[in-house]
Amino acid sequence: MPERLDIAIRRKRLSMTSLIDVIFLLLLFFMLSSTFARQGEVPLDLAMGGATEMPETPPLFLQLAPDGLRLNSVQGTDDDLQAALDTPEGGLVLVALADGVDAQRLADILYLIQRRNGWRIGVIGGGGT
Repeated sequence: MPERLDIAIRRKRLSMTSLIDVIFLLLLFFMLSSTFARQGEVPLDLAMGGATEMPETPPLFLQLAPDGLRLNSVQGTDDDLQAALDTPEGGLVLVALADGVDAQRLADILYLIQRRNGWRIGVIGGGGT
């Protein structure tokens, strides 16, 4: 019987430090995830068939590849795209993705277009280069 009593006395008291650490980490995680969720939104137009009225300016057709891009069937760079977007009237940019384009490359281009006022973005199926 004294052996059982000795085991009960040797038990450590529960520490609140680890519980507080866990609560703090969960709070930090949820704060960060909610911050990134709001900033990660990119508005897109669905490029779907149907009768629509023709815009005043023709849309820009952007074929995005992992190592470059083609703007209206002309090989170019991100700087060429920025120059094409520097028009006051804006319009529509149709983005077609080639095989191998990763999400970061697409997000970079969409951000570049979204910074310009008056431009809308439509993502369509693969454009094959």
